[in-house]
Amino acid sequence: MKILKRMLIALLCLIGFIIALAYLMPNHYGVIRSIEIQARPEKIYPLIASPKEWKKWSVWNQRDPNLAILFSGPESGAGAAWDWKSESQGNGGMKLTTVAANQVVNYELHFEGMGKPSNGALTLEPEGSSTKVTWSMVGSSEGNFMMKLFAPFMDKMVGPDFEDGLKNLKTVAEKP
Repeated sequence: MKILKRMLIALLCLIGFIIALAYLMPNHYGVIRSIEIQARPEKIYPLIASPKEWKKWSVWNQRDPNLAILFSGPESGAGAAWDWKSESQGNGGMKLTTVAANQVVNYELHFEGMGKPSNGALTLEPEGSSTKVTWSMVGSSEGNFMMKLFAPFMDKMVGPDFEDGLKNLKTVAEKP
């Protein structure tokens, strides 16, 4: 009986420690990655401004061949959106919020059960005959305990997906 009581006390202390640690963690997170692509912004922009084009380069689309996608809004640009259902990638959606042709695509990303949406951007900066593409995302874990636990690790969790997605975008955009 003493062992069970000690184990219960230890478990309660561990839970208390995790809760206290979560409240001490920052409420905001950010992820940013860049790549240089040997193509002009005019060639890259259509690949990022149209949700249907993301299937060609986004790692999230490629990981789940059974990803169920529902597109809505315009074909491309501000207001273009898609929602998805996936057993392996989670359920969520993305909506392009503001765009500047051949310069930037801003979006809002949400996942079921993860609280507030994240805001992201794909920015195109011409550099001679190539383009620097920067993919960034920021968000807040405020008000969502589970997200607060994930926030410090978002760069390590999402960063590799951004890197792989940018490499895929490079491959697609550099095709003649």
